[in-house]
Amino acid sequence: MRKMAFAAMFTALSGAALTGTMAAGQAAAAPSVNMEAVVKAAMWDPYKPDQSITPGSGDSVKVVEQALAAKNLLDGKQVDGHFGTSTVTAYAKYQKSLGHSGLAASGLPGTGSLTELGKGRYTVTAAISVGSKTTMDGQTVNKRTADMIKAAEQRAGVDFTVTQGSYNAGGVGASGGTHDGGGAVDISVKNISNPTAAVKALREVGFAAWHRTPSQGDWVAHIHGIAISDTDMSPQAQAQAGDYFKGLNGLANHNSDDGPQVKKVTWEEFKRG
Repeated sequence: MRKMAFAAMFTALSGAALTGTMAAGQAAAAPSVNMEAVVKAAMWDPYKPDQSITPGSGDSVKVVEQALAAKNLLDGKQVDGHFGTSTVTAYAKYQKSLGHSGLAASGLPGTGSLTELGKGRYTVTAAISVGSKTTMDGQTVNKRTADMIKAAEQRAGVDFTVTQGSYNAGGVGASGGTHDGGGAVDISVKNISNPTAAVKALREVGFAAWHRTPSQGDWVAHIHGIAISDTDMSPQAQAQAGDYFKGLNGLANHNSDDGPQVKKVTWEEFKRG
């Protein structure tokens, strides 16, 4: 009898230990959300003609969408890994529920809101930081943008002069709001003998960039750049990044891209490469 009782107790303890181990394993297996992948999808997906998934982003986007659906901000049928317009709208509603407004509630995920949304559901990895504001040639940019420009200068072998920076709401009417938030810059071409090479260098480090000429609009010749995946970006700048991914010129006419063709990357991808 003692042997049977001992065996029963051993079985019970072993079962409890196994259950505890399984529970710990399940807790450790809580999903993670790769912020780089989510933000890249938010840059690209809303402007696609289809519901295709941005490579490498589907799993993380789906976890974010599940969290939005759990808060009744997104219909369950939209939980598909595609960060399209419905997900943008849902995420903007979530940002507003946190008390955000303006560019902070545009539907583009930032580190703070993405982390808050994930409480009890997921952890955030590969967080993007745009850094504090600084100046280049007297123009305001954030640290991430400044670092990108410096890297492009090294690749192009020229010194860039920034003529319009970021966070310049209403500053230049012809810009159409693209410079209202972060990540947007205009660069002079006066001392650049090969603007195409300069645009290529900017694209290689993670800018959506184009050489703008007077024939295209009411401006002097310059290079216009949008730092892809800048989380402070204005909706107008996001639309230009979307055009870039689609192979367009980022202008109102949505003509074909007239710039040098490179592998489209973010700043973070460039640094790893």
